[in-house]
Amino acid sequence: MVDAKGKSMKCLTFFLMLPETVKNRSRKGPKKGTPSNSSKLSPVCYEIITLKTKKKKKMAAEIFPSKKTGNSNSNSVQQYHQQNLNNNNTIPSPNWQGLYATIRERNSVMFNNDLMADVHFVVGPPGGTQRLPGHKYVLAVGSSVFHAMFYGELAEDKDEIRIPDVEPAAFLAMLKYLYCDEIDLAADTVLATLYAAKKYIVPHLARACVNFLETSLSAKNACVLLSQSCLFEEPDLTQRCWEVIDAQAELALKSEGFCDIDFQTLESILKRETLNAKEIVVFEAALCWAEVECQRQELTASIENKRKVLGKALYLIRIPTMALDDFANGAAQSGVLTLNETNDIFLWYTAAKKPELEFVSKIRKGLVPQRCHRFQSCAYRSNQWRYRGRCDSIQFAVDKRVFIAGFGLYGSSCGSAEYSAKIELKRQGVLLGQNLSKYFSDGSSNTFPVWFEYPVQIEPDTFYTASVVLDGNELSYFGQEGMTEVQCGKVTVQFQCSSDSTNGTGVQGGQIPELIFYA
Repeated sequence: MVDAKGKSMKCLTFFLMLPETVKNRSRKGPKKGTPSNSSKLSPVCYEIITLKTKKKKKMAAEIFPSKKTGNSNSNSVQQYHQQNLNNNNTIPSPNWQGLYATIRERNSVMFNNDLMADVHFVVGPPGGTQRLPGHKYVLAVGSSVFHAMFYGELAEDKDEIRIPDVEPAAFLAMLKYLYCDEIDLAADTVLATLYAAKKYIVPHLARACVNFLETSLSAKNACVLLSQSCLFEEPDLTQRCWEVIDAQAELALKSEGFCDIDFQTLESILKRETLNAKEIVVFEAALCWAEVECQRQELTASIENKRKVLGKALYLIRIPTMALDDFANGAAQSGVLTLNETNDIFLWYTAAKKPELEFVSKIRKGLVPQRCHRFQSCAYRSNQWRYRGRCDSIQFAVDKRVFIAGFGLYGSSCGSAEYSAKIELKRQGVLLGQNLSKYFSDGSSNTFPVWFEYPVQIEPDTFYTASVVLDGNELSYFGQEGMTEVQCGKVTVQFQCSSDSTNGTGVQGGQIPELIFYA
C-alpha cells in the first residue's frame, strides 16, 4: 500500500470484498489478495489510489462550475445538518423523535452524530485525518460493503476503523447520502466522492457523481477527466471525454489540465486517430507535459530530460505530417530531435526516395464535419440580397451535444466575389465564439464555409443565436422554403427567428443556410 506521499505503509485489512469495478492501476500499489475460500468473503487489503494532488484540487474548483443537487427538507432538519457537519449535534429534548414525521428525517438527525454511534471512522491520510461517528445498521442498509464489514461471517467487532485512502469531505458526502438520502456534490471533491462511492458500492451516488462530471465537462478539464474515468472504469464518461477532446483538441491540448495527466493517458491521446488538431499543436503540448513531468520527477527541465520522460511517446507525434514551415520553425529548432532525426525528416519532405522514420508518418483522419442545411431552395433577385453592414441572424437548438465549427454562407449572384464575414455565436446574449475572416464566392448558388477559430460546444435543448455581418458584393443568393426542424444524422436541429436579425433573415428565408458541426 502507498500513502499520499508515495511511501510504503502497511496494508489495512477489512473483511469485505472491494467493488469489482474499481481496479487500482497504480504501478506502486500492492496486488489484490486471493480468496482462500470461494464460498466465504475473504479479507482483502484496501488499495490506496491517489486521486488528486492539492494542485489538481485547486484546478478542479476553477474549471468546474459550483453546483449542488439534493432534496429539500424541513428547516429543523437542515439546522441539524448544519450542526452535524461540525459533529456537534445536540438533542434538545428526550422526545426528539416525535419532532420528525418520517424515518428519513429521523435518520438524518443521526448523520455525523455521536448519539448512539457504535463505530467511528478515522478518515484521511496521516496528518489530515478526521474522526467521524457511524451507526452500523444505517451503513449496512446503504452499502453491501459495510454490511459485510459489520455483519458478515468474518466481521470484526472494532470500535474504530481507519480509512486512509478516502478524503474526509468525500466520506462525509457519502454518509450524507446514506443517512439523509441527499446528494450534495462539490466541484473540488466530486472525484474523491466517486472513489468512495465505488469503493463502498453505492451505485446511485456513483452515478450522480458521473452525471455531475459529464455536465461540467469542457475542453479545459476533458483530459484530466479522461484519466480519472479510465481509473474508475466509467465507459460512458470516457466516451464523452473523447468526444470533447476530438472536437476541441487544440483547446484541450493547450489547457492546464493536459499537463496533469499520467503517461498512459498521454500515450492514448497522442495515438488518437480522430484528434482534430494541427500536429505542431500536439508537439508543443507534449513538450509542455514533459516539462511538468520533469518537475514531478524532481528533474531539471532540460532538453535531455524532456526527451527522457517522453520516451517512446515522442514517436507517436506525427511530425512528418506537419506543414514544412511548422516543422522548420518549430520542431526542428526545439532541440528535442537528434540531428539525424531532423535531417531524415527534412529529406522526407523533399527527397524522392524517402528515408525510414520511427515517427508515425500517416496524417490523422480527424473528424468529418456535418452540415445541417435549413433551406429547400435558393434564389436571387436584381435588388436582393443586400447587406450594408446589417446583421443576419437565426436561433437554433439541438437535441444532442454538438460542437459548432462554423457556418455555410451564400455568395454573390453576380459572378465571383470576395466577402468579409464576421460570425458570432451567442447563448442568452453571452458571446461564446466569434471570428472575422474572408471567403471567395465563385458566383454559384453553393454555400461557402466560414470557420470559428475553435469549435464551440453546444448543449442540448437550449437555443443559441448564430449571426453574421457580411461586407462584399451587395447582391447574393438567399434561401427559401426554410424548415423549422431538420434531421441531420442523429441530431435534430430546430430553428426560430432571432431578434438580432436586422437584414431580413428568418426561418423561412435569408442567409446562414448551413450550420457546420461535429457530433
